Amino acid sequence: MTFGAVLIFRHKRHKQGRGEGKLAVYKIIAEEGRAKRADFETVHGVVHTPVFMNVGTAAAIKGAVSTEDLERIGTQIELSNTYHLHVRPGDEVVKKMGGLHKFMSWNRPILTDSGGFQVFSLADLRKIREEGVTFRSHIDGRKIFMGPEESMQIQSNLASTIAMAFDECPSSVAERSYVEQSVSRTARWLERCKRKMEELNSREDTINKEQLLFGINQGAIYPDIRIDHAKRITEMELDGYAVGGLAVGETHEQMYDILDQVVPYLPKDKPTYLMGVGTPANILEAVDRGVDFFDCVYPSRNGRHGHVYTRHGHLNLFNAQYELDQRPIEEGCQCPTCRRYSRGYIRHLLKAKEMLGMRLCVQHNLYFYNHLMEDIRNAIEQGRYAEFKRQTLDSMAENDGRKD
Repeated sequence: MTFGAVLIFRHKRHKQGRGEGKLAVYKIIAEEGRAKRADFETVHGVVHTPVFMNVGTAAAIKGAVSTEDLERIGTQIELSNTYHLHVRPGDEVVKKMGGLHKFMSWNRPILTDSGGFQVFSLADLRKIREEGVTFRSHIDGRKIFMGPEESMQIQSNLASTIAMAFDECPSSVAERSYVEQSVSRTARWLERCKRKMEELNSREDTINKEQLLFGINQGAIYPDIRIDHAKRITEMELDGYAVGGLAVGETHEQMYDILDQVVPYLPKDKPTYLMGVGTPANILEAVDRGVDFFDCVYPSRNGRHGHVYTRHGHLNLFNAQYELDQRPIEEGCQCPTCRRYSRGYIRHLLKAKEMLGMRLCVQHNLYFYNHLMEDIRNAIEQGRYAEFKRQTLDSMAENDGRKD
């Protein structure tokens, strides 16, 4: 373990409108094995990692969770989606409203996904070529073209803190020949993204001239393709690096194996982001492999269906056993839900299809994730992450599904 000495990495950034260089600062506070506790300075504030990004796809957390709620439950950074905001209300509308931060009244960091995963999920409606991707809107069926330049322009209009490079997310079980072609194209797209962002950040009318760019490592479950791609994108000296295309069909063991092999080839002095992951167990394992950033829809999606997380496993509040249960979702939890409401009352709301029930469950789940990350950070700083990980996984596995 490395503890006490703070490793600070400053990276010269794109030239700004007046020609000044900008410094992105990533500070490693402590290490235990490959687990890192770090601070990442941005124009919208410092992100303490490891961190879970609360997913607000269309500039809102599904489940009627407000910006004030996010602040109250300890959210550091929010994630919104380029494709969805481009379709509705339109990125130009958001720009006219002053950018995403003003639009949703959120003054902390925001990361915008590039739209690449939507290209993957809209497989039946898309056509991929070197220039970019043509696909149909899931809302009104209109034809949309998005390439690296378009994705960067949309994200610049949104004025997020961190923009993700436009990529293709091939299926984890795709044929090797297709994955090789796809990854090569993604690398070429990244070069175009970087050039376009440098141009956009130099414009007078750009809202956030200090927007950061993260590249995305792809390669399905082929370690050699992944490693070659990691080496190639590392040479581009970006602000951070993501591992994409996981948690899309492969086993957890395959995912962990890819992380074991690929993360060492990504820059240690930059943030590492595992996209779309995942469960508390996934997060604990990935932190152990050097990952800083996470996002997943699980806490909000599961919460809307009455499934809530605790340190002793998850509960399904629709179950009849909670009808007369006067306890909070989790004893000792300090989230707004647990400090006031009982399992029995929340079950009633869910059964009655009252939105308050969903809202209370989503608030609890996001609080759980945000404070799990806080405990992870503290454990790394104190040199006890291995013990914390083991105890937490054991508790969840031993008690998950119990009649509590």
